[in-house]
Amino acid sequence: MSEHHSHHHDHTHGANKKALTVSLILIGIFMLVEVIGGVLTNSLALLSDAGHMLSDAISLLVALMAFKIGERTADTERTFGYKRFEILAAMFNGATLIVIAIAIFIGAIGRFINPPEIASTGMLVIAVIGLLVNLIVAKILTSGDTHDNLNMRGAFLHVLGDLFGSVAAIVAALSIMFFGWGFMDPLASVIVAILITVSGWRVLRQSLHVLMEGVPEGISLDKLTKVMNEVEGVEGVHHVHVWTITSGFNAMSGHIVVNGQLNVHETQKIIQAVESKMKEIDINHVTLQVECKHNRHSGHILCDDIAEVSETT
Repeated sequence: MSEHHSHHHDHTHGANKKALTVSLILIGIFMLVEVIGGVLTNSLALLSDAGHMLSDAISLLVALMAFKIGERTADTERTFGYKRFEILAAMFNGATLIVIAIAIFIGAIGRFINPPEIASTGMLVIAVIGLLVNLIVAKILTSGDTHDNLNMRGAFLHVLGDLFGSVAAIVAALSIMFFGWGFMDPLASVIVAILITVSGWRVLRQSLHVLMEGVPEGISLDKLTKVMNEVEGVEGVHHVHVWTITSGFNAMSGHIVVNGQLNVHETQKIIQAVESKMKEIDINHVTLQVECKHNRHSGHILCDDIAEVSETT
């Protein structure tokens, strides 16, 4: 990791932590307001928005803990440090969201059949405040690194979902006030529940992909092997693995075939060339095994029996 990169990383790290802490406090306070408001005004839309905010608070807390724990350096038991914690946390968060959504769907069914009385003015006031709180938090979070970091992006997506939730509650409150449409309250909560399900599933899918050692999004194995083969001195590439350790930190390992006449110093140069090429396509951790022509395991890019990839020589 170059000086510049690690410095930049620390900087966004600090910004992320600060953004998360402030957002967590704001959302935590408002979530309580919304729960109390939902109970007093008898509005499921407010309660479901509060449920969504709870999941927000969890995802913010998890992202914060991930930064804190991820900072603990590697030790003899965990050679990658605690970076994976972040992915486990994201997965837990995705699962929580889906549970919350199911609870809202069940609550809404009863309300469609038999809509209760709702104090719509109080509901409107709280929903408007909710919208403002979410706008402020969204603004704060965009000052962090929501593009590359899975947790920051997760937190940001939640808050966007929350914005929709507050808007839905506002629309529901207005239509109850003006047209007496009681069904708008459960309808708004179902819309929120659908949003929650979608974001929960997305987070779950991405974190599972990382845990399954899947190829990182945005990196193609074909392009990667092509890039490696183009490096001067590399005569072939096989047994390639690419995976994600934690969001924004990718690793690869592979075997490269070089001319058997080269000395260690010359091979080292080839390895360094491959490493810098990998840096360009966003892979920070490279492990290579060097072989000469006689030691070909097989012509496959992947391991022997996994896939029959014909090698173009």
